[in-house]
Amino acid sequence: MTDSIFNPEFQNQDTSSKIIVALERISEAFKVLLWEKAKAFGLSPIQIRILIFIAYHKQDFCNVSHLANEFNITKPTISDAVKALLNKGFIEKDFSSSDSRSYTIILSPSGKEIIKQTENFANPIKSKLDDLDSYKLDDLFKTLSEVIYKLNQTGILTVQRTCYGCKFYKKTKDSHFCNLLEKELLSSDIRIDCPEFDAREIL
Repeated sequence: MTDSIFNPEFQNQDTSSKIIVALERISEAFKVLLWEKAKAFGLSPIQIRILIFIAYHKQDFCNVSHLANEFNITKPTISDAVKALLNKGFIEKDFSSSDSRSYTIILSPSGKEIIKQTENFANPIKSKLDDLDSYKLDDLFKTLSEVIYKLNQTGILTVQRTCYGCKFYKKTKDSHFCNLLEKELLSSDIRIDCPEFDAREIL
């Protein structure tokens, strides 16, 4: 018997493998829902994700270089998506930075309208999660947030803004603490995408 995650005979005897396959199924559901929304509005999945990202993140992150890192795809692919969104009139270039050669990307009025119609694509997944007991959700989130941080530490996920990698985060024996908010955090308070994130220096 091959010890492969995707070999059902091995998988059914290995909990980690079953979890990976379960996450793959959820990832497929996410992609299916995103594709359905993209086709309905004449956009590509990455175009929708770029629009949503720009809508909810500070302008420092809204440029081609950062978006390429954020989505783990090449700059030319992001540039093509940005060009298409410009042609559709959903975004605009902002050249107000001190470097006249660079620009950030902002939503146009029509871009803000398209966001309202597309950002709900993942709601069917959320509704199923909302059906779970709160303690199960807390445990699931705690586990997933730790896995995401570890994948970031190994370089598989290049950009993360989770508490675990932030200079303001402190882990005590029995709890989490945020030095910026000056408060103890529950596991459910840990953020996956924190607006105040400031990466901790790795010594």
